Amino acid sequence: MYTVTVSRYTSVSLVSALGLLAPLTVNAGDITHHDFASEVLGKDYPYTIYLPGGYAEDALEYPTLYLLHGSFGSENDWAIKGGLKQTMDKLISSGEIPPAVVVMPGAQSWWVDGYNEAAETAFFDDLIPHIQSTYSVIPEREGRVVGGLSAGGYGTVNFVLEHPDMFAAGAALSPASYVPVPPDHSSGKRHPAYLGEDGEFDAEKWSALNYTAYIDDYKAQELVVPLYINSGDHDTFDIAYHAAVLYQSLREHQPKAVEYRVVDGDHEWQVWSDTLPEALDYVFSYTSRPRSTTPN
Repeated sequence: MYTVTVSRYTSVSLVSALGLLAPLTVNAGDITHHDFASEVLGKDYPYTIYLPGGYAEDALEYPTLYLLHGSFGSENDWAIKGGLKQTMDKLISSGEIPPAVVVMPGAQSWWVDGYNEAAETAFFDDLIPHIQSTYSVIPEREGRVVGGLSAGGYGTVNFVLEHPDMFAAGAALSPASYVPVPPDHSSGKRHPAYLGEDGEFDAEKWSALNYTAYIDDYKAQELVVPLYINSGDHDTFDIAYHAAVLYQSLREHQPKAVEYRVVDGDHEWQVWSDTLPEALDYVFSYTSRPRSTTPN
């Protein structure tokens, strides 16, 4: 059980950027939309951010979750479709998780340096430094976690295995981490990230960017990144199977630091919004608590 940092005020927030009215909740957080110039992308990098209640008044640095959207999605998906704000407000108010910042970035790739954009490089070289210089967040690994759904779950798995020094934990919801290649009806087969000059799906590109290219090196080093994985039992893309393969591979390496859940549902928002609380509880159980920025 976490001790909640209580602000001097009760905040009632209007999510103006999204046109949503926040519930009357003690210490309710705020969601706003922003962008900044990305040197890697050569264009603006959009993101939506959740700041916990009391953020503006409390002299604290907060743990941060980077929450990734799915294929052909946007930085607004988790806020509009996934109920992120309501879930965060509830879990923080109940003490189930600490007050935290959630960054929901937007990308036109599967969070990889694909054929259409260098999304992974931009995430690490531009987005994380921007967030750490703009907001009061814990800059060390123990204050940073990552999660996502579908293609965002695929990105989450890749990020934690390829960059274990960057994340304290991860949560991959219905991760589209197909081996050897996506099924024919997956958007991975037609996404610009994996389409070569001939406009055809490049299986070699997929293989080079999938988690199977990183997992051996991950296992060979000492850092362990706890990972929560789930899938709907009726997932149309057979992710329950692919996620089980990933889980078993990690379970052999870190038996006490990986969890796998199969829940009722398809590849759909009901699965992701319903399991978001458990995923949040999991990742934030591994982060540092909010800490004072005021010298002792």
